[in-house]
Amino acid sequence: MGEDGPTHQPIEHLSSLRSIPGLQVIRPADPNETAQAWLTAVTHNGPTAIILSRQNVPSVTDGSAVNPGAAIIKKVVSPVATIIGTGSEVGIAIEAAVLLETEGIAVNVVSLPSWDRFLSLSATARDAIIPTNLPRISVEAGSTFGWAALATHSVGIDRFGASAPGNVVMEKLGISAANVAATVKSAIA
Repeated sequence: MGEDGPTHQPIEHLSSLRSIPGLQVIRPADPNETAQAWLTAVTHNGPTAIILSRQNVPSVTDGSAVNPGAAIIKKVVSPVATIIGTGSEVGIAIEAAVLLETEGIAVNVVSLPSWDRFLSLSATARDAIIPTNLPRISVEAGSTFGWAALATHSVGIDRFGASAPGNVVMEKLGISAANVAATVKSAIA
């Protein structure tokens, strides 16, 4: 999403790639996960698509989410919900958690770089990372298609966007910490 016009609004790419049989899709959140994604790709017996952002993203993980497919990167004692982010939106998930924390709302944040790897874990292992007894809010700058399998609520883009600076478009389309926080509050109400 950004200034490049309608040919550069690939909202369907992630869900399309994830639907290709045998293709491992990894969307790392930061340089640490990107390094792990590369190591995973070169040792994987099959094709891998590593989906990167052109934006500068801060280092927010230690890279440990790549091999199991997901990891809790911000953990609280008694969470009331889980925010799940992929790629550059993991930073937005963390910002939303910080906003909620100022209001006394405790949430875990999960980085989910690889659906395939995460879904290959046992149900018990998956539930330890993303508990199914809590509201689960996903945030991804793309189509929400497929997220119902992992999330109870999704913040995403189900229409083509607009041409403007990336941060303006993201805010306009609701891919923001404030909107994720509002979605969490609605989910726990």
